[in-house]
Amino acid sequence: MELIAAADDDGRRLDRILRKAMRDLPLSAIHRLLRKGAVRVDGEKASPDLRVRQGQAITLEAGIDALIEAKPHATPSNPGLLEILFEGAGLLILNKPAGIAVHGKGGSDMESLEDQVRSYLGPKIPPSLSFRPGPLHRLDKPSTGIIAFSASLEGARLFSTLMRERKVKKFYLALVEGRIEKNEIWQDELVRENRSKTAISRLSPLAGNALCSLVLAEIETGRTHQIRAQAASRGHPLIGDKKYGGRNQGEDFLLHAWRMEFPQGNTHGTPLPHRIEAPLPEKFQRKIRELFGRNVKFPD
Repeated sequence: MELIAAADDDGRRLDRILRKAMRDLPLSAIHRLLRKGAVRVDGEKASPDLRVRQGQAITLEAGIDALIEAKPHATPSNPGLLEILFEGAGLLILNKPAGIAVHGKGGSDMESLEDQVRSYLGPKIPPSLSFRPGPLHRLDKPSTGIIAFSASLEGARLFSTLMRERKVKKFYLALVEGRIEKNEIWQDELVRENRSKTAISRLSPLAGNALCSLVLAEIETGRTHQIRAQAASRGHPLIGDKKYGGRNQGEDFLLHAWRMEFPQGNTHGTPLPHRIEAPLPEKFQRKIRELFGRNVKFPD
């Protein structure tokens, strides 16, 4: 099988390109193939640190091509299922529905969101061995709302830079147990895989009663299960979040990534919308009306 290096591959190390193209293989196995001469560049045996140039041909020994993850131009699969909020600047920003995994296995009869995005973008982006569209942050399977995917290597780098510089603001709506009556700042050290990382969230109550509260949470950091873990540690687990001690309501918790804000004007030379909002799912709206009536006000 012959692969042609594209623009995204120009100047990248050969072993890194192959690692992206053959994700089922560990890097050690790729180095072993290179040492054996099972992978050649323009017909010549090549070292792992060779800097590949656009247009060069990478030839794989018969049988190795079965390890290639995906063809660059896949046929779109159910593209109409994606609710696109913004497409441009190398990004695809979606309104994620509940019950679908962002990546991995989407379910017995459902593709993951990542699979759907790759099918949708396949015919629209140039071929690349080094780049695959993927999610740029996390949302749990039951959660809904805004999630950003890379549609180009430049878009992925832009979003990562903005996140690292804390120039992307993310706001979530959540239903939690108990009454929260005033604005609060939650700061904790969350331990994941034996590493402690600071988590900061700013909470504003929007509605409440004796049993529960609807809150708006702005997260300054993006830690795994940040809102869920911080809320539970304060005696306010999300309603139905059994993993974090919430009472079993017979259905999943309600957590919605509602708004994402970017700096105004051009950012790093790339125009982005200042604000993107994802409409609340009807199920979440019904629950709010049931608990707090119809006069709940959301901030501008």
